[in-house]
Amino acid sequence: MDAACSSSGLGWKYEVFINFRGDDTRKGFVSHLYNALVKKPINAFMDAEKLRKGDDLSELLTAIRESRLSIVVFSQDYASSTWCLKELVQILECKDTNNQIVLPIFYEVDPSDVRKLKRKFEEAFAQHDRDSNAEREEVKGWRSALTTATSLSGWDSRKYENDVVLIEEIVEDVYRKLIDISSTSSEDNGLVDMDSHMHEMLSLLYPPGGETNNVRVVGICGMGGLC
Repeated sequence: MDAACSSSGLGWKYEVFINFRGDDTRKGFVSHLYNALVKKPINAFMDAEKLRKGDDLSELLTAIRESRLSIVVFSQDYASSTWCLKELVQILECKDTNNQIVLPIFYEVDPSDVRKLKRKFEEAFAQHDRDSNAEREEVKGWRSALTTATSLSGWDSRKYENDVVLIEEIVEDVYRKLIDISSTSSEDNGLVDMDSHMHEMLSLLYPPGGETNNVRVVGICGMGGLC
């Protein structure tokens, strides 16, 4: 697996990458989450089903490396997918080497089951241990990745009355984190004292809880000769 996640010269193609078990959540929760992100609008990557039917994982790993933030959706059968686990390893490598933000969602699953590999997760890893195609060190890496990911701050869907409320909270949190990243990037690029201006402009473009389908035009005025 190509684990290169160096920030040197890397441009972000996506703002959010969604890592999930398709059979569990694609047609339900993840589709609704993806649509909510896009409507914000946030540039999110959700793979097409045809990608997972092939043997080439490289396109998905590239999308991870080109994303600023990753959402990991843990569901009942998440660990049975080697693709999900390989993606998770890549996501955490990008977190360590490129400060990628990682947000876990425990969808209809107990976080302790994921962390301690109990119930469905225990069954999945018992199968991985028996699978001659999975190398022992790789499986060990998957276990470690699950432990690391579950220690991060995220959401437990069982604590919400419905998916709508949960998705709204996730999208708002992601949106705010991306604004903070944009502000920090502006300062790093020498745009001093632009933080408040960036916040104001983005709040006008994408008001929290507001309609985002209307056309908005922003005019930026500055000293002559700066363009």
